[in-house]
Amino acid sequence: MAAAGLKTIIALSFVLAIGFLLVILSSALWKNYFPLLVVATYVIAPLPNWICERCTNPDDFMDNAGNAVVDFGRFVTGFLVVMGIALPALLAHCGIIETSAMVMSIIGGLLIYGTIISFTMFFQEEQDF
Repeated sequence: MAAAGLKTIIALSFVLAIGFLLVILSSALWKNYFPLLVVATYVIAPLPNWICERCTNPDDFMDNAGNAVVDFGRFVTGFLVVMGIALPALLAHCGIIETSAMVMSIIGGLLIYGTIISFTMFFQEEQDF
């Protein structure tokens, strides 16, 4: 498991570095730093899921009782992910950033968010009952 875990960490780090590189280049090449807002939305996006899953009671004998909090966390996470895609598109539509900066920012942001989600899926602790 140690070798597979190390290979997974190295691969995820490589993809994360490419994502950050694309977002930083989308800002630096055109000397317009509005695309960096995408990084904030993708870094903040997993937090509502994490917080809302911690707020539910795992000792509940009924599975339906605490689903509203988890659903709210998923809703806010979905909103932030869509905002990370729509914000560069809106900025490009308004002429604040270039279209190529928009594409680089969206691809880089999706790579960043995909890496964060993959990391949480690969290294999730198993619960024993």
